[in-house]
Amino acid sequence: MKLHQLEKSKWFKDKARRLGRWNASKGNYSGKWLKGQKARSGKSVRPFFEWGQTPVVMRMPKAKGFKRADKWIDKYVVINVAALEQDPAITTEVNKAVLKEAGYIKSISDLVKILGNGELKKVLNFTGIEKFTKSAVEKIEKAGGKIS
Repeated sequence: MKLHQLEKSKWFKDKARRLGRWNASKGNYSGKWLKGQKARSGKSVRPFFEWGQTPVVMRMPKAKGFKRADKWIDKYVVINVAALEQDPAITTEVNKAVLKEAGYIKSISDLVKILGNGELKKVLNFTGIEKFTKSAVEKIEKAGGKIS
């Protein structure tokens, strides 16, 4: 009989390697990487933990050139002329109080911009509105309204 003719017995089964079990531990550190917190049992490191260094999430606001862009940009509530045309609550006078009652703006301090999308046949007089597009101004004046 030669080595290439040998076969395993039916009842013989390989046991799985048992790492880190006393004398038959099969090598140093038993499958863990050297020493330290991650080599210990029950290891847990929270996300973004950088081992004592200030984490990047805490460093970012201090980084040079960091600015809160939304603080310096005016946010306008935009309203189309077509919406004012179809709304029965809008009659002749349009100001922030009327727009708040109709549900277009949340408070009187909101900035409002009127856009020129759609047709306008009502005669509307606008007071206290901050901005208008060129097409909105043309449509309001063509219908006989005023902007003040």
